[in-house]
Amino acid sequence: MSGRVLKSNRPVGIIGYGAYIPRYRLPASEVSRVWEGGKGGGPVKEKAVAGLDEDVITMSIEAARNALARAQIDPALLRAVWVGSESHPYAVKPTGTVVAEAIGAGPSIEAADWEFACKAGTEALVAALSLVGSGMGEYALAIGMDTAQGKPGDQLEYTAASGGAAYIVGPAENALAVFNGSYSYVTDTPDFWRRANQKYPEHGQRFTGEPAYFKHITEAGKALMEEMGTRPEDYRFAIFHQPNTKFPQRAGQLLGFTDEQIKTGLLAPVIGNTYAGAALVGLSAVLDVAQPGDRILVVSFGSGAGSDAFDWVVTEKIEARRRLAPSTADYIARRTEIDYATYARFRGKIDMG
Repeated sequence: MSGRVLKSNRPVGIIGYGAYIPRYRLPASEVSRVWEGGKGGGPVKEKAVAGLDEDVITMSIEAARNALARAQIDPALLRAVWVGSESHPYAVKPTGTVVAEAIGAGPSIEAADWEFACKAGTEALVAALSLVGSGMGEYALAIGMDTAQGKPGDQLEYTAASGGAAYIVGPAENALAVFNGSYSYVTDTPDFWRRANQKYPEHGQRFTGEPAYFKHITEAGKALMEEMGTRPEDYRFAIFHQPNTKFPQRAGQLLGFTDEQIKTGLLAPVIGNTYAGAALVGLSAVLDVAQPGDRILVVSFGSGAGSDAFDWVVTEKIEARRRLAPSTADYIARRTEIDYATYARFRGKIDMG
């Protein structure tokens, strides 16, 4: 290998995982009704919306508890709790400390928040793999979670959703999926941004596609497969960051993957774009059904811009432990439809100041 791939000093993997998706759903047709008179077509069927009493902290705690249930370890054994998001509840006060204390992981813990747009969650996962893989700690928790916002009437409002997933990294001998390696590809591509004190993000319209999303996803995916000596047909499943339905489908085609390999982890049509949680919640859906020996490719994307690509192999331990917590499909099925007015109230889009 050329040294571009990140590999751990000792074998490590995922020993526990857990998703969380809030129950409320806003249909794309409802956004279209309000802003386009019902004439526009939405890029997804509907999106998940956090309730009045939910934020990145509460949802991260739920996902972390699910991951701990599957990992079957004492939370006090965790040496790090890292939360990746672009919608942390506080500008100055970490999410990680609250999550760590709520799950019983503190106080002998490394806790921090990560930000890199939609790949903040996989950034946290790379760090967790590095910590455990170096031998500095036995277990680390990485979370990707968001309550994404779009400016009222903006096209982002169709897809900006809430949800995510948590992963506990530990020694490979106890892993549900073993880590083979990762590769990150990063450039200064300003396709999406939000300045300090600005409530809603801005985006570069179609600039977000070719030079941003597709360039980084394909470069990361190709490089990892080249370095690992693999081809698309070596993987049973492939998960790509999913801002909408069409982007990951096209990215998969560009890399040589079939729709069959992509469909299990493609959740955007029914829950929207969960930003920092998007690739990770896709992986949780795949782990819910994967069989021992299945190989999985995951490629995230974050505006600004960069991608993290991962190579995993599922072990026989998946079969006994994945039933210890609710599945991703369980959360998707737990659905309560809301209208636009309720959504606007839940997500603070009505300024009462």
